[in-house]
Amino acid sequence: MYYVYILTNLSNKVLYTGITNNLERRLYEHKHKLIKGFTEKYNVNKLIYFDSTTDVKSAIAREKQIKGWTRRKKVELIESVNPLWKDLSEDFKN
Repeated sequence: MYYVYILTNLSNKVLYTGITNNLERRLYEHKHKLIKGFTEKYNVNKLIYFDSTTDVKSAIAREKQIKGWTRRKKVELIESVNPLWKDLSEDFKN
């Protein structure tokens, strides 16, 4: 499986879009600041949206599509499935 996901820090709702083949591992890396760069700098570690596919090319295309959207369109996507911006990773077993 391949996952396209959106993270935020919830305090000022910075958005980060990424792709992975292991969502739980990737979130662990973000939450423990094992990934240097944007997500570490802005404390972006709350999962607010994700989608999955078995096709890596589709996942890459979807990531690029979302990254090209305006913030407003990204917010509409998030709120269509997660209107309260709940951290969806809280449902994962650690």
